[in-house]
Amino acid sequence: MGKNSYFNRKLHSLLGVIPVGFFLIEHLLTNFEATKGPAAFVDQINWLNSLPLVLLLEIFGIWIPLLYHAIYGLYVAFTARNNVSQYGYFRNQMFLWQRITGVLTFLFVAWHFFETRFQVAIGNVEHERLGQTMHDIVTDPVLLTVYVIGVLAASFHFTNGMWSFLVSWGITVGPRAQRISSIVWMVLFVAMAAMFIASLVAFMDPQFQELPVLSEN
Repeated sequence: MGKNSYFNRKLHSLLGVIPVGFFLIEHLLTNFEATKGPAAFVDQINWLNSLPLVLLLEIFGIWIPLLYHAIYGLYVAFTARNNVSQYGYFRNQMFLWQRITGVLTFLFVAWHFFETRFQVAIGNVEHERLGQTMHDIVTDPVLLTVYVIGVLAASFHFTNGMWSFLVSWGITVGPRAQRISSIVWMVLFVAMAAMFIASLVAFMDPQFQELPVLSEN
C-alpha cells in the first residue's frame, strides 16, 4: 500500500465519487421511492434489475471499486496520524470523523449487502419482497438504530469526502472557495440524511408486510 501512495490516494479519491458516490445516490433515490408506497419501491427495484448486463454492472461498476475504496480507506484510517487532540481545528475534526465514518460505513454496507442483495443472489429473497425484508429490519428497534447510524455515517462520509475530493483535485482553491464548499456539502449531508431516514420510516408502514400489486407499465 505504501508504494505508489500518490496514485493509490488519487484512485481511492476518484472511486469515492465515480462510481461509489453515484451508487450511494442511486441507492438513496431508490429507497426514497418507499415513501410513495410498496408498489413504487418494487417498480424501481424491477426497473434497476431490468437493465442490460446488470450483474456485470454491479460487479465491475460497484462492488470491485467499492471494495478497493473500502480496503484502501481502512488502510489510511489505521495508518494516518491524527493530530485532532493536539490542535482541534475544524478540518482536523472532519479528518478524524471521515476516518471513523469510513469504518462504520464499510461495516454497515457489508452487513446491509448480506441482508439484502446477497439473500436475493442465493435465492432466499425475491426482489419483490425486499420491501418486506426492510420492514422486518426497521421494525426491530436495535436494527433500526444500526441503520440510522449507518445511513448517517454513509451520508457524512460521502459529503465530507466530496469536500476533500474537490480540494485534492484542485477544483476548490483558496479559503473562500473551500468555505463555500463546506457549507454546500453540509447542507447536502442534512438533505441526504433526512431522505435516508424518511425512507426507513416509510418501510415501517404495515403495507410493506404484503406483496404489492404492481403496475402493468
